[in-house]
Amino acid sequence: MTTSQLTAPNLSVDAADGIRYAYRRFGNATTDAVPLLFLQHFRGNLDNWDPSLVDAIAEQREVILVDYAGVGGSNGRPRADVTASAQDILAFTDALGLRRIDLLGFSLGGFVAQEVTLIRPQLVRRLVLAGTGPQGGEDMHGFTPPVSAAATVDEPSGDDLVSLFFPPIEASTAKGWEFIQRIFTRQEDRDAPVDLRARDAELDAITKWGVPDPTRLNRLAAIKQPVLVANGDDDVMVPTKNTELLGKHLPHATVKIYPDSGHGFLFQYPAEFATEVNTFLG
Repeated sequence: MTTSQLTAPNLSVDAADGIRYAYRRFGNATTDAVPLLFLQHFRGNLDNWDPSLVDAIAEQREVILVDYAGVGGSNGRPRADVTASAQDILAFTDALGLRRIDLLGFSLGGFVAQEVTLIRPQLVRRLVLAGTGPQGGEDMHGFTPPVSAAATVDEPSGDDLVSLFFPPIEASTAKGWEFIQRIFTRQEDRDAPVDLRARDAELDAITKWGVPDPTRLNRLAAIKQPVLVANGDDDVMVPTKNTELLGKHLPHATVKIYPDSGHGFLFQYPAEFATEVNTFLG
């Protein structure tokens, strides 16, 4: 039976690294499809995934949402390094006994997904990289001042999130507010909020990943899996040219750029992107 993101129970598992990870696992387990593990964006927890997107994908396979160490309902110390987060995710997959998965990484989650795939390529069958970029990419070393002001405020508002994820186009902004409504539809058993300690650690990890270094692009040649690389055409958080870099340097990449959208393109076009992901993974 397919369970919705709005009703899936909050679960936890103790991993060998000493961390108790909070997660949700739901969807269609009657197919031969391997589970799809979702890796979240900066300051995001389980509830920041759009149910319109996740539920549409869950109709065809099991999906697993997880909080990083020290984020949301997971305990431990939040990581200030992408590779450390990748090692945590591997400990989580081991704790669940997962031997083969597909991966979807959004933004910071895309950084972590790349590292997971490079560290343990035999685990990952196919990879989806959304609104993200390669290590050492272009214009990724810290946010611009306007983006930083909205992204790092102690108590972010809906206005902040809409400004970061959706371009200042009337139709796009309207879609942004629809997204905000959807992620707050769930009222019971919501995930724990992301605290400022996690914010600061994740910000350090993002900044280190973005230190300009074109030689780091050579690492992408080691990712032999098929990869779907997608973004909006006006991403102000991880500039869209980094999506194009991924497409250029990954050996088996398919690139999709969505019009009149930004970092949150997957929430502006949830039905379309879910179809794209299901087709690619299928």
